[in-house]
Amino acid sequence: MCVKLTQAILPVAGLGTRFLPWTKSVPKELLPVGNKPVIALLVDECLSVGIKDICFVISRGKESIPQFFYEDNELEEELERRGKKDLLSDLKRYNEVNFHVVYQEEQLGDGHAILQAADWVDSENVAVLFGDDLIVSDAGNGLQQMVQADRGPRTAVRKVMMSLQDVPKEDVSRYGIVEVKQSQGRLKEITSLVEKPTPEEAPSTLAIVGKFILPKSIFDVLPDVGAGHGGEIRLVDALISELGKTPIYGHVFEGKRFDVGTPEGYKETVQILG
Repeated sequence: MCVKLTQAILPVAGLGTRFLPWTKSVPKELLPVGNKPVIALLVDECLSVGIKDICFVISRGKESIPQFFYEDNELEEELERRGKKDLLSDLKRYNEVNFHVVYQEEQLGDGHAILQAADWVDSENVAVLFGDDLIVSDAGNGLQQMVQADRGPRTAVRKVMMSLQDVPKEDVSRYGIVEVKQSQGRLKEITSLVEKPTPEEAPSTLAIVGKFILPKSIFDVLPDVGAGHGGEIRLVDALISELGKTPIYGHVFEGKRFDVGTPEGYKETVQILG
């Protein structure tokens, strides 16, 4: 059986300093790829697996992110009047989603961002999609591929799934890197994780991409890992502490990953997808 997903957390509180001065007034998650902003592509990824409850973790001044998805009756009526049925249909699909907003008042790490949504989560498992990674493939987006890989007899409901990418050895110091015990095709059972190792220290070249399926129990673990790295609470530290207690799997996605978190990566994304 596969894990049933009904909720997702999208941590998008970052200041986007690499995109200044643009992000002084517009969050980078609202930068367009084709005719949609990046954040809409991530919401669409959630919808593609049946998730209808989505929590944005934002910082003050980024309220335009959730506002993009709120129902606009006047606009919908005008599109109806003009016969713009395709545009109207695309907007209306977001009316069926329950959007929730929490604030990350201080930038204290990705684990701290997720913790802000702890009281909102009421399902046994929750998807977490960070805002910089888009995966395009005939096999589906990143979340679809993880859900599909999770089908089968293995399985404890309480487990972690994450998306993985095989990267060049010289690039491992930019990522969290995993060590695997055994594989079932693209599905890997993970035995250790190392944050940004040197090429000599890296246990593999399998890098963690910002897409996860996490058990609700992770919210009990995150406060206890402490703020050990520059005052930050990191998700990877919580996962390391769960090794041997909670099964942790990774799926090496098919297709191409686009990193929209840097100006260079965003430029490539727009050139190819936009």
